[in-house]
Amino acid sequence: MNPDATSLIPEQDMSARRLELLTLEEAHDVLRLLHMIAAEGPDELSEEAQWFAREIAERIPAQN
Repeated sequence: MNPDATSLIPEQDMSARRLELLTLEEAHDVLRLLHMIAAEGPDELSEEAQWFAREIAERIPAQN
């Protein structure tokens, strides 16, 4: 690759790189947290948590 072309890509700081991937265990932890928030009641936050929980659950394997 042309070195000049790579200089156009902004460097990411470490926090951005860490956000790229979660371990499977971390993803299941987030999913559990979202399920708890979704179960708290019918409001905007619980509806959003429910949506995110569905999206994450579709993208990760089931926990044994």
